[in-house]
Amino acid sequence: MLKPTYRILRSFSLVAASLALAILSQPAAAEGQLNIYNWGDYINPDVLTRFTEDTGIEVTLDVYGSNEEMLAKIQAGATGYDIVFPSVHVRDIMQKLGLLYDAKVNTLKGFENIDPANKRSKVDPESSFCLPYAWGAVGIFYNKAEAGEIKTWDDFFALPDKGKKITMLDDLRETIGVALIKLGYSVNTTDSDELKQAEAWLLERTDKISAFSYDIVPLVQSGDIAAAHWYVGATLYTIQEPDKLGFVIPEEGATMYQEDICVLDTAPNKESAIRFMEFYMQPEIAALNTIQQVNGTANVPARDLLPPELKANPNTNPPPEVIAKLQIFEDLGEALRKYNSVWTKVRTAQ
Repeated sequence: MLKPTYRILRSFSLVAASLALAILSQPAAAEGQLNIYNWGDYINPDVLTRFTEDTGIEVTLDVYGSNEEMLAKIQAGATGYDIVFPSVHVRDIMQKLGLLYDAKVNTLKGFENIDPANKRSKVDPESSFCLPYAWGAVGIFYNKAEAGEIKTWDDFFALPDKGKKITMLDDLRETIGVALIKLGYSVNTTDSDELKQAEAWLLERTDKISAFSYDIVPLVQSGDIAAAHWYVGATLYTIQEPDKLGFVIPEEGATMYQEDICVLDTAPNKESAIRFMEFYMQPEIAALNTIQQVNGTANVPARDLLPPELKANPNTNPPPEVIAKLQIFEDLGEALRKYNSVWTKVRTAQ
């Protein structure tokens, strides 16, 4: 009998190959340039290759590590980029700041494939400016030999008492969000007293946290870190090594993210950017990306093209009762200063 890991990866490969063959039949029809600014490793390179083969449009890709890094660079006057992939609450900020181009996304070919549940913007509820892209939970990625069984945030924070190392994301909304969830509050609260409680909750645990970092995958794989607060993309590694690695959405609840594809107002290649959105809304393309990224897709027909092992995974496709416990960030406006104050105290105490 084939090992489970081999079966899963072989299934993924066969589905990806069949999707690629379905896309390769069309000849290049245009020439041009597209400059993408995206999270690191957050798009399947095959998607970009297929886009160039299909359209003749050459793609360049630069990457960032956080919403804040991306936004600061764009606000500082960086030009030349055509599309970015901000989280929903940040795309709302960017739209309010006049940084985004109204691409009339909801009129483009393929938009009928987008799940209305993924139209999460508060300032653009009909998705005229940006295309809902991908979503997922933020939970705990762990080494089974070092961490044992993890089901809750309490299990996670108990590990340092056993001599094990843990890390949390270097992200004020995500990390403060864990404290707010544990205290029973909204991750979008602006109540000063609730935020002070979250600050105290985190300060009580800073000596348990080895680092605030995004770059933890090899450390969890090696066992140098027992467990890490991280994204559902870790499922890719758990599929490859199911006996060694695990990912869990904690029972108390967790945050979730959604990134959208947005055209910048300063984009020099707006037509290429719009063509990319239409290209990406093809179910075969969205599925090809999702198979490599192992997160959720906003493209409804694409979900039917995923291998059974991915559709049945409770982390990448959580059941309704788990989804009900996931919270997504909203733009806080001026109240974000309260979170910055909490984060400064937590980071300086670590």
